[in-house]
Amino acid sequence: MIEKLNAIEEKYKEITAKLSDPDVLSSQKDYLRYSKESADLEPLIGKIQNYRKMLDGLEAAEAIIKDASDEELREMAKEEIDELKAKIPVIETELKLMLVPKDPRDAKNVVIEIRAGTGGEEAALFVTDLFRMYSKYAELKHWKVEVIDSNPTGIGGNREMTATISGRGAYSKLKYESGVHRVQRVPVTEASGRIHTSASTVAVLPEAEEIDLRIDEKDLRVDTFCSSGPGGQGVNTTYSAIRIVHIPTGVTVQCQDERSQLKNKIRAMKVLRSRLYDMEIEKQERLRADSRKSQVGSGDRSERIRTYNFPQNRVTDHRIGLTLHRLTQVLEGDMEEIIETLSTHFEAKKLQDIEV
Repeated sequence: MIEKLNAIEEKYKEITAKLSDPDVLSSQKDYLRYSKESADLEPLIGKIQNYRKMLDGLEAAEAIIKDASDEELREMAKEEIDELKAKIPVIETELKLMLVPKDPRDAKNVVIEIRAGTGGEEAALFVTDLFRMYSKYAELKHWKVEVIDSNPTGIGGNREMTATISGRGAYSKLKYESGVHRVQRVPVTEASGRIHTSASTVAVLPEAEEIDLRIDEKDLRVDTFCSSGPGGQGVNTTYSAIRIVHIPTGVTVQCQDERSQLKNKIRAMKVLRSRLYDMEIEKQERLRADSRKSQVGSGDRSERIRTYNFPQNRVTDHRIGLTLHRLTQVLEGDMEEIIETLSTHFEAKKLQDIEV
């Protein structure tokens, strides 16, 4: 690891030198590139410098133990050694985590799809609850949420909802939300007061740009139809809704949220491109990883990941064994503890896989 840290420090010195050399910075583009590289490395450089100070301090304290005759000085050195030996493994783990290659998709925006699973109308109501939870969390992060498509029921639920969430680090924060979310509560339609268990699925996709994935127009079938549901006078009178089928894969996307056919097509293409991009990434990861590494804790959408228990005011994430007794706050968007704990857990797994 020391060799890696030395190489990173050398790279940082080179970038710093380039930023102060007008002969190297021939364009604004070069300046922005080197500035970004420098800013990206600064947290790691600070951690490396702290680590080196600890190693130097340990070496100095051990020299005192070896050479000093003053007993009080030796005692102080022993205390410092004990303290540093406790801190050094912690900072080494932090450094290793920072050295894990970053997911290139982390900076992307998100396409989120929430669908009702088992539970009928209650599952559809839970879709609305989950969408509201993510919307509230996005609001706290100052992200933008745009609904692309929805399929509402009569009493406030949705059989499915698709939306984009745009903002700094959106995918890095939400990528572990994919999977089956289970809810336990007394449904509003239940007269006898029995607790029911229902489920909805969440899919979080990195929003793909044209540069990420090019789609041939001849592989698409585009259908138009009348919008349905709430939306004003234009609903059911103009063919503004769009359905796009990607013929080679059978992936189908529709959008009817806008009254403009062109806007609906642009939004539908955004979702289609993101789904196909996600499929391609998953395919590459399966080819790269062995069976154990690709399946354990992968956040697969068929995996039951979390339970929301209303009678106990409890949220439990089954992947990390985290239980919080503040369901109400979580559904209001207070998800940071869950999301940060998940990120730490899966980053540690990545590190473990690299070391293995």
